[in-house]
Amino acid sequence: MADKRKLTGLGIALGAALGALFGAMAGHVANWLAVGVAIGVAVGASLRSKVAECPECIEVHKSHATKV
Repeated sequence: MADKRKLTGLGIALGAALGALFGAMAGHVANWLAVGVAIGVAVGASLRSKVAECPECIEVHKSHATKV
């Protein structure tokens, strides 16, 4: 779980840095900072690894779901 937060935090930090850089060059720091953070969140979320489930895991999870 901490790994997901690290990637999202890294994306936000990189997006904020790039947004501040572009904002300083363009003269609209607040707008570009917001855009950079939004892009950073999207990039950080997309970097999360997808968990591949094996057939045995799928069967175990199905049995847990039906136990209710």
